This record gives sequence, structure tokens and C-alpha cells, in this order.
Amino acid sequence: MWNNLKTVILLGFLTGILLVFGKLLGGNTGMVIALFIAAIMNFGSWFFSDKIVLSIYKVKLLSEEEAPWLHQVVEKLAKNAGIPKPKVGIAPMDVPNAFATGRNPKHGVVVITPKIAELLNEDELEGVLAHEISHIKNRDTLIQAVAATIAGAITMLADMAQWFLLFGGNRDEEEGGGWLEVVSLILMIILAPIAAAIIQMAISRAREYKADETGGIISGKPEALASALKKLEDYSRRIPQELVKQEIKPSTSHLFIVNPLKGDFLAELFSTHPPTDKRIARLLELAKRLFGKIRETFWRY
Repeated sequence: MWNNLKTVILLGFLTGILLVFGKLLGGNTGMVIALFIAAIMNFGSWFFSDKIVLSIYKVKLLSEEEAPWLHQVVEKLAKNAGIPKPKVGIAPMDVPNAFATGRNPKHGVVVITPKIAELLNEDELEGVLAHEISHIKNRDTLIQAVAATIAGAITMLADMAQWFLLFGGNRDEEEGGGWLEVVSLILMIILAPIAAAIIQMAISRAREYKADETGGIISGKPEALASALKKLEDYSRRIPQELVKQEIKPSTSHLFIVNPLKGDFLAELFSTHPPTDKRIARLLELAKRLFGKIRETFWRY
């Protein structure tokens, strides 16, 4: 409940930043234009984002004959989640990971990489699939696309505003306005993209926590998902970042169950994913609530 409310509040803040920026840049007309730009970009992102992501990672959709176990598990989890069965795909990457895409549950696609199937046992992989199906059930693919699009629109307005100040001056100079609005616009140019990135990050983290919780419930194996996260996190820290950056686009890193892009302290601080140890702790608490204790059968490092 709190994660959903937090997401709504944060999306409201993002929209508010966009409207204030438009207002400073062009008055009431600028505010309307900013909202119109965001609406157009959101529609494009909503309708085409899944096709773009599948194309970027050269995803091959798997038939039931090619991957019977995967289809059986996805069908079971989708039924538990109360959504249509998503398509199942594989992305030819050396990085062990998984993601989900699709503009709504009817168009959902769950994607894994070959390496994740080698790294995880069946219970852990089922936990990962449950997490990704939860993203589809909770419409996180849409929420995160909207957040990314609004943040992108804010960054675009910041770029436009720089040229506006450089060549066009401030609109209020002819209307009797003063330096206060000029200073306000300069501050927005500097701070708005930073604030948008922080809010987008916070939304992404909230949705990851929610998908962990929902995934643990619909699979009935929160410990297995916790174990999978531990293995994926440990493995991702051993992979040379040069290899990861060749395969993963930074703009889509929020899609993956574990952020494959690692960096210094500042990069970790602004990561789109919550710290893995905190996710694991929450999942183990969920297991205690569901079963009264942690089932050692699933908890293996």
C-alpha cells in the first residue's frame, strides 16, 4: 500500500516540476505546451517501449516446445497473479539477468538470459519469474515508462531553457518582469534534471520492493527469490564492467531484476535498484509472515 501511495506522490512531484518549468519558460502557454509534450512522449513510450526493448536486446520468443518448463512455470505464476500468461523470451547475453516488458498485462513479455538459467536452481528461477510477472501485474512497465518520459521531458526543457536564456532573453523583460524569474529559471535549469533523476530513481526502487513482495506471494517462495538475488548480486560484482556496458544500455538498466551496472559510491547511491541486502531482508521477513519461519530448503547461497 505504502509503495503504491509513494509512487503516486512521486509521479505527482515529477509532473509538478514539469509544469513549473513550463510556467517559468513560457507562462501559462509554456505550461500547457510542457504538458502536451509530456502527453505525446508518454503515449509514444507506452505504445512502443516494449517493442524497442525487445529489439535492443535481440529477444527471441520461445515456443512451448522449445522451453516447456519455463512456459509451465510462467503459466502457473500468471494464474496465481490473475493476469494473462505473458510471452516468454530469451536475450542472448552473457550477463545473468531477467526483465519484463509490455504496455499492459495482455502484452506482457518475460525475458531471461541463458546465464541466469545456468546460475540458478529451479526454485530460484521460479522466484525470479514471479518477480518479473509481478512487474507486469502491477503495471510497473507502464509506471516506469511514464516516469522516465516525464524525467526526459524535464531534461529536454532544461536544454531548451539554456538556449532560451542565451539567445532569447526572458519573456518577462518585455512584460515588466525582473531578475527574480531569471534566477528562478537558472535554478530550474540546474536543479530540475537532478530532482527528476532522483524522483525517477525513487519510483524505480519503490516498484522493485513491490515486485519482490508480490513475487514472493504469488510464487510462495520468497526465500528462493532472496537466494536468487544474492547469487545474482554476487555474480554481477565479478563481471568486468566493460563486458556489462557492451551488453546493457544504461537507459534500460532499471528493467533488470538486479542492476548490472556497478560503480562508485555515488553511482550506487543513485542506483535505480534498492540495495540487494535490504531486498533480501524484506523477503525473509515476508517468509516469516507467510510461513512462520524461513524454510532452509530454499535458502542456499
